[in-house]
Amino acid sequence: MPEEHANLPPKAPTLLSRRFSVAPMMDWTDRHCRFFLRQLSRHTLLYTEMVTSGALLHGDRARFLRHSAAEYPLALQLGGSVPSELAACAKLAEEAGYDEVNLNVGCPSDRVQNNMIGACLMAHPALVADCVKAMRDAVSIPVTVKHRIGIDGRDSYAELRDFIGQVCEAGCQSFTVHARIAILSGLSPKENREVPPLRYDVAAQVKEDFPDLEIILNGGIKTLEACQTHLQTFDGVMLGREAYHNPYLLAQVDQQLFGSATPVISRIEAMQSMRPYIAQHLSEGGAMHHVTRHMLGLGQGFPGARRFRQLLSVDIHKAAEPLALFDQAAQLLQGR
Repeated sequence: MPEEHANLPPKAPTLLSRRFSVAPMMDWTDRHCRFFLRQLSRHTLLYTEMVTSGALLHGDRARFLRHSAAEYPLALQLGGSVPSELAACAKLAEEAGYDEVNLNVGCPSDRVQNNMIGACLMAHPALVADCVKAMRDAVSIPVTVKHRIGIDGRDSYAELRDFIGQVCEAGCQSFTVHARIAILSGLSPKENREVPPLRYDVAAQVKEDFPDLEIILNGGIKTLEACQTHLQTFDGVMLGREAYHNPYLLAQVDQQLFGSATPVISRIEAMQSMRPYIAQHLSEGGAMHHVTRHMLGLGQGFPGARRFRQLLSVDIHKAAEPLALFDQAAQLLQGR
């Protein structure tokens, strides 16, 4: 298992492309998930779960920043609205080796709204601009923003254009646009990912109106064919739930979207590449399901896939020898 960031020598700049990325997802894109996804694609930009500025400054900082060099290129997503706190967090991220800091202006949950975090900040473009400026003044790595196309009560295109205009004047050059509004009154976070209609046309208008900005499209993208279509309009695409539930999709990303000549990794090769990592995690007192819960999506669309998922999600909790069970599951991927 690669060394953790605290023990790494000074970091050389990573070649960073946002052409294809996997979205920050709470409870999902932890360090184990990211290490697994990196086995499938070398070029995909990976994001952490959102970490609030308060948690990073006053909580278990080492745990929130923990990652391995194998995960690069890697961005830390922050949630917050106090410029000085976000600047301090951005500095911690840069010192820890992250390649980018991203500000969350898209999360619709009640919990973060009450703390002025996430999508509610779309109603306060001047504050977001102040946050971005403070972070940019504190670090040399890129500072980016992920946002919705609007929120209830503030969903006109003119208001979206004003938001992007103010934030870009503060120095942000890269915006990831989740092409749905967020309805902050009455819809759950899950419903906010599904109920508001996708408006790719609105995101495309943003790119047309701000041609010099990097505009990354997020929301509802499920195939690499769709990615290639969107890349004719946008500078990059970001996949979320599809990349998590169907992670083997990433195995084709380097070849199809980045022009890499590296052979496509097979499912069983991806599985076996995780064995030393898991063995190390077990030796440190961790449980195998901390890692393998993120790998269940490898078992899709072939005879034995259901048994593969059962081994790693149910049987794993009663296995006396977890690695033996892991090897048993891997055999079901033979030839896949």
